[in-house]
Amino acid sequence: MISNTATFWSYLIILIPSIVCSLFVLYHLLRDRTLRQALNNHVIILILIIDLICEITIYPWMLYFYQHEGVWKRSLIFCEIWAFLDWGLYITHSVLFAWATIERHILIFHDKWVLTKKKRWFVHYLPLILILLYCLIFYSTVFFFSSCQNSVDNSKTYCIHTCLYNNVVYSMWELIVHQILTILTIVIFSIALLVRVLWQKHRLNQPVRWRKYRKMTIQLLSISFLYLIFCFPYTLAYTISLFGLPYEVIADFMLYSIFFSYFMLPLFSFVCVLSLPELRTKFINIFYLQRQVRRIGPGILGMKVPINNHIHVR
Repeated sequence: MISNTATFWSYLIILIPSIVCSLFVLYHLLRDRTLRQALNNHVIILILIIDLICEITIYPWMLYFYQHEGVWKRSLIFCEIWAFLDWGLYITHSVLFAWATIERHILIFHDKWVLTKKKRWFVHYLPLILILLYCLIFYSTVFFFSSCQNSVDNSKTYCIHTCLYNNVVYSMWELIVHQILTILTIVIFSIALLVRVLWQKHRLNQPVRWRKYRKMTIQLLSISFLYLIFCFPYTLAYTISLFGLPYEVIADFMLYSIFFSYFMLPLFSFVCVLSLPELRTKFINIFYLQRQVRRIGPGILGMKVPINNHIHVR
């Protein structure tokens, strides 16, 4: 069992640099015209916006909850908003990335499908719009407009009991479509992309073409690896519990899988920086510059300088 104190500091340590990194990545992806217009970056921008919304809402709320040792009285509407941001945006995040693993195959191997504005609209923009609309409408209905009555459970971070989870049809749809199918899509299409890229590189022996698509491939595989580490264990535990295994048997595994699943969103921005050469270089340059300033600073402060009534030295 992970204590509230350990959970609080674990999330806090990663949260602050993650917010800074998310803003850094979003700023450069939106500011740089080349990066902004690249089709492969559009889904990444949407996911980063979702991550940032979560990082400035549910993560501070969780920190407050753990800091007060789990004692926090919350209203039903607040818990419904929390659940929508927590679970609804988490699933939206996952489904968007699952689509990204499919779209990478189109952008790399079937780029003729997105050459014209009309083709880009149907192949690229429309799927993104439909995924967003589906997820937002679905979870708005679940948490705000369900036919049954949700209830508050103040003893848990996720402070709501969603009545629709008692419905077998809804639970199975959630599990199969939103979780199992999403994870399988990410795994299958990521592995398939790696195999296809390596095969094309070997068969065609075109290093220029390989360099062109290497960035998109590495980015996708890096994020897919992140999903497998932090999201798959929870999906596995949840699936096992729904198929009849007593909760007591997997209680510890479930608790740890939930704990680690919350690292996925804050770590996403770091993976984006490391997997994009343009941003990685800028990030390293900023870090290196800060180190140089710190290194030069004491020497400058140690020098003798003229002091008058209008100059103060700390």
